[in-house]
Amino acid sequence: MEIREATIADLATIMEIENACFETDAWSESVMSSELKARHTNYILGLEKQQVIGYAGLSKLPLMDQADIQTIAISPQYRSKGFGRILMQFLLAKAKELGAAEVFLEVRADNLAAQKLYESLGFTQIGIRKHYYQPDDVDAIVMRADV
Repeated sequence: MEIREATIADLATIMEIENACFETDAWSESVMSSELKARHTNYILGLEKQQVIGYAGLSKLPLMDQADIQTIAISPQYRSKGFGRILMQFLLAKAKELGAAEVFLEVRADNLAAQKLYESLGFTQIGIRKHYYQPDDVDAIVMRADV
């Protein structure tokens, strides 16, 4: 998989994947646009044969030793092939490069595949945010990893 930095020019493509992956709780185009433009975020695209198949984002504020995985999504037809792992490994390396000592994320309590991926990358559960994902009323598992 090729990885490149995402830009605002990629917004429409990212939103196609966002809506396909997160049907009921997808971010709005304005929120995603803000994320892509923010100085403290790093968004990447995963490409297979020059086609965007996924994206992921990291937030790391200057002078802080913590970072957050904002989002990650792989087009449904490309899942379970290791592409999500590659994007996550890239973001974790980026977090370390930017000076983070630890990385946090939230994952849906009903997304066992994602939880297993994150655990295999060193994340552990540190809390639960009740009713976090709306309108589905699904809890978020908060996870943390050292980098």
